[in-house]
Amino acid sequence: MTTDVLHPFGLKTKILSLAELSRRAEKIRRSGGRLVLTNGCFDLLHLGHVRYLERARELGDCLAVAVNGDESVRALKRAGRPINSAADRAEVLAALACVDFVTVFSDVRVTKVIEAVRPAIYAKGGDYTKESLNAEELAALKAVDARVEILPLVPGKSTSGLLERLHQGQAMERLAIGILGSGKGSNCRAILEEIRDGKLEAEARIVISDVADAGILAIGREFGVPTVFLAPGKWKTKLDPEAETELVRLLREAGVDLVVLAGFMRILKEPLLTAFAHRIINLHPSLLPKYPGREAWAQALAAGESVAGCTVRFVDA
Repeated sequence: MTTDVLHPFGLKTKILSLAELSRRAEKIRRSGGRLVLTNGCFDLLHLGHVRYLERARELGDCLAVAVNGDESVRALKRAGRPINSAADRAEVLAALACVDFVTVFSDVRVTKVIEAVRPAIYAKGGDYTKESLNAEELAALKAVDARVEILPLVPGKSTSGLLERLHQGQAMERLAIGILGSGKGSNCRAILEEIRDGKLEAEARIVISDVADAGILAIGREFGVPTVFLAPGKWKTKLDPEAETELVRLLREAGVDLVVLAGFMRILKEPLLTAFAHRIINLHPSLLPKYPGREAWAQALAAGESVAGCTVRFVDA
């Protein structure tokens, strides 16, 4: 089983038999390189896996991943696993830039792989400790003088958690939000970064501003979110009735569940308050009721406050 790829070591294949991986590892040792070995099922590759593998790769000069064969996954996991075959899992792992070699092993324990590869570094996820590693595997690591590194897990990212969500039918239930702002868009950027990084279960459907050249519109475009300039009308502190009606139309057409006011500097009225009742939140940079209005942080500093913060509140009439 081979996959032809370009490779920094001049190899044509990343998916190797254990015997071939052993030979590659020996060449790396002779050249003074440090091979990192890790292992696992990697049944449904997700963000937690990718970040873990990237960190493992940073420990040495190349990374080898030993993938549990289908029989060993069945022995280790609950019924219905693996979801994907060993061949499929190996090919997906080999497609990652941070992975240099992949091998499939049939045993429940990775002992024979350790003995054959003799890694300089052995990486394992944060659900283990050095003390909780299997005694047989630990003995093999000690025999080849491998350094053991335990890497932290990515919170909230696990195969079992993903399968549970799929089982409950929640995988696609992401909160659809519309973001309104008048200025630079720092709050908007923070929200979009959290969504991008998988820390916020939401989907930004639209970014709207009452200022044509507002930074928040540029940020929305940077993250690939549809953006709209909404002409506010003649008033300085509120929207014209026509603009308010247009705002409702834009949010409804975007399929928004929750309206987020991220530095939006106009008072909202009908028909928006009824159309999105109990579904509008405002972010304000002070601990209300102290320091309402503009530049709340400057007000807090001028007052000599030793504690500051922000308030998130629902908006109504």
